[in-house]
Amino acid sequence: MKNHYTATAKSLHWVMAVLIIGLLALGFYMQDLPLSPDKLKLYSWHKWAGVIAFLLVLVRLAWRAGHRPPPLPASMPKPLQLAAHGGHLALYGLMLAMPLSGWLMSSAKGFQTVWFGLLPIPDLLAKDKALGDLLQNVHATLAVLFVLILVGHVAAALKHHFIDRDDILTRMLPARPTEK
Repeated sequence: MKNHYTATAKSLHWVMAVLIIGLLALGFYMQDLPLSPDKLKLYSWHKWAGVIAFLLVLVRLAWRAGHRPPPLPASMPKPLQLAAHGGHLALYGLMLAMPLSGWLMSSAKGFQTVWFGLLPIPDLLAKDKALGDLLQNVHATLAVLFVLILVGHVAAALKHHFIDRDDILTRMLPARPTEK
């Protein structure tokens, strides 16, 4: 049985990790900026990158459906295995919910996303200020939850590496041998 991830899984993991951290950082940074052309440009970039993240998570889910991850160590207690699976499920859920809530929010606020200024993304909702404000709160709350889950994910990986001294972290590192 393999004990490492495929090159595709590793690539998707690390590209999405960088993209998601960038999206979260940009989102928190730009929310309190005064309205200006620069803020509007940042919002556009955020939305464009959010579309990319959404498309990549769909690719990642499709890949995952056909490629089982390596098993967790047999020495890992069942409650921790359940926590690991729950944490990954939460990450996948948030990778879907964040861009969807942003898309819904933009639609309700009447700001259509035009991907890279070229491809209009259809609005999912009619313009509705109250709903847009509610969805803005949902998007912000999901962002905070995402940060908390990500911190837990990284902390767990580091615990496995430095305290448990197992291969949980190293099997996802790019330098690790991969399986096609």
